[in-house]
Amino acid sequence: MAILAPNSSVLRGELFGKTQDVHPCSRRAAGGLIMALRSRRREWKSRAEVKVRASQPDMSSRPMSIAMEAITEAEELDQILEQAQELSQVIIIDWVAAWCRKCIYLKPKLEKLAAEYYPRVRFFLVDVNKVPQVLVKRGNITKMPTIQLWKDKEWKDEVIGGQKPWLVIDEVRQMIQNHT
Repeated sequence: MAILAPNSSVLRGELFGKTQDVHPCSRRAAGGLIMALRSRRREWKSRAEVKVRASQPDMSSRPMSIAMEAITEAEELDQILEQAQELSQVIIIDWVAAWCRKCIYLKPKLEKLAAEYYPRVRFFLVDVNKVPQVLVKRGNITKMPTIQLWKDKEWKDEVIGGQKPWLVIDEVRQMIQNHT
């Protein structure tokens, strides 16, 4: 683990305050302890403790990504659309195949987008090779990846992801903004 800081002066200032009693490279600090001055009170902390505190994420913030839930049957899609209508939510369905490289590449980017729009928009995933063809026909899927927006139990818009991933994500973002 490492501590990230814009430069070494900022890091040293955080660890030692304005006055520095023990330099981190001195022989006295080599024993594994460093001294940090906070509000004129001396505290001794181990280097490991400082590293752990610096690397721990802020749990009060939003998640970086949200895993897309898989849809496996037509009845399950009906239930999801019913719940979304009751909650006035928009549904994004990513139609993929295990052999499709662009589908695999887009999945983590869509999961990050899901975290950005949570809880107003829910994201789902359908692997067209693992579901009944009735479900694939209902989505009217001809190319992959296809990313569809559903609202009020109806298909509203779609993006077919044949171009660069960042362009696809921008189009999905625009599609969500147009329908929310």
